Amino acid sequence: MKSEMMSVVSQRQIADAIFELKVQGKLAAAVCQPGQFVHLRVERTPGPAPLLRRPISICSVDTAKSELTMLYRAGGVGTKQLTSFQAGETIDVLGPLGNGFPVEAVPVGGRAVLIGGGIGVPPLYGLSRALLKKGVQVIHILGFRSKKDVFYRENFETLGRAIVMTEDGSAGEAGLVTDALRKMNNYDVAYACGPMPMLKAVASETAAAGKPLYLSLEQRMGCGIGACLACVCHTVDKNDEKGYRRVCADGPVFKAGEVELC
Repeated sequence: MKSEMMSVVSQRQIADAIFELKVQGKLAAAVCQPGQFVHLRVERTPGPAPLLRRPISICSVDTAKSELTMLYRAGGVGTKQLTSFQAGETIDVLGPLGNGFPVEAVPVGGRAVLIGGGIGVPPLYGLSRALLKKGVQVIHILGFRSKKDVFYRENFETLGRAIVMTEDGSAGEAGLVTDALRKMNNYDVAYACGPMPMLKAVASETAAAGKPLYLSLEQRMGCGIGACLACVCHTVDKNDEKGYRRVCADGPVFKAGEVELC
């Protein structure tokens, strides 16, 4: 983990309230797992500034260019300020943080299904690239509310089959990601990231199918390094000595059944 003033390479809006931010710096070389995240200081001067950094998942890494790509939703004060950063400026980045997806969980030549919902989709792109490099066949199930919310569809399609599900049927197929997942059984491992109701539903489906599942949890954070305990979740095993896990430091990725989904 390190803090660096990284250079903004580009920023663009790619869907409704969804932005793609590329930054460059030495910190990119420190990313070792897909699914890790960074903490960004987003305040601008003059004007009021958010006190806390904002956790943003890493979408992908280009080690040759020393670049990180992040996709985020501009919803609150902090992320809306983040949209104002333009190419040529610098931004304070702390990271990489957390433990990401275990690529080694899928055997070489195996098959993985990646399930993402909304802003939970971005970290799955880097994961898919890592799995493909290992020789794993990947299928993506990407869930959005409607056509205006869909992003990176073509990017995922270059890596493997990409099934897009929208709640209103305005793009891809109508329905939820679990509707597509329920039709699959020929896969070795599942990975998922998205809102909690989606994760619960995916966990239920994979458990019924007897398939291992790794989940990336979305949680409000304070420090991002495990000190403040603002992002703890309880363990499923009541005999666990600690009784909790810190999403920022022990996660954000956990094997299904390790922590309570609530």
